[in-house]
Amino acid sequence: MPLVPGEEPLESDRLILRRARAEDAVVYRRLWTERDPRVPPHRRIDAEGRPAVEDIAEQISAERDDAGARLLTVELKGTAEVIGYCGLIARGDGSADEPELAYELVQAAHNHGYATEAGEAVVAWARMAGYRRLRAGVWDWNTASRRVLEKLGFREIGRVEPESVHGHSLLTVKDL
Repeated sequence: MPLVPGEEPLESDRLILRRARAEDAVVYRRLWTERDPRVPPHRRIDAEGRPAVEDIAEQISAERDDAGARLLTVELKGTAEVIGYCGLIARGDGSADEPELAYELVQAAHNHGYATEAGEAVVAWARMAGYRRLRAGVWDWNTASRRVLEKLGFREIGRVEPESVHGHSLLTVKDL
C-alpha cells in the first residue's frame, strides 16, 4: 500500500493540513531549535548550525516527489500561520502497511488541542485509505505527546529501543 493515502489538504475545525512548501522551512527549523534537550543530538541543531533553513527547504522539495513520507504542514485556518507538521512516515520497524503517525508543533501552539485535532484528521485520512493499524513512537518523558496519543486511541505496547541517556522510546499502536 502506498504511504500517501489520498488527496489533501485536510481540514478540521481550526486547522488546514497541506503539503509542505519550501517556505515552511523557517518554521520547521524553529521546531529544531525548540526541541527538548533530552532529544537525541541527531534531531537537534548541531555545532555548525545545521540543519539550516536552506537544508530543510531542500529536504522539503525532495520529499514533494517522494511517496515514502507524507508530513503535512499544519496551519491555522483563517490566518494561514504555520504551526508545525503532522502526517505519516514509513518506519524500519514496521511494515509498509503500518506507517507511523508523526507530529510536532511550535511551542506557542502547545496546550490548545491542535496536536490532537491534527492527529484526528490524519488518523481519519489513514482509515479512509484502508490502513488497518498505525504506529507512533514517543519518548517515555514526553507526557504531552503521550496524552495526545492516548486521546487519539493509541495504546502503549512496549519499548522500541533500550533505555539510553535520552530515556526510552515507547511504541504505541492504534487499530483502525
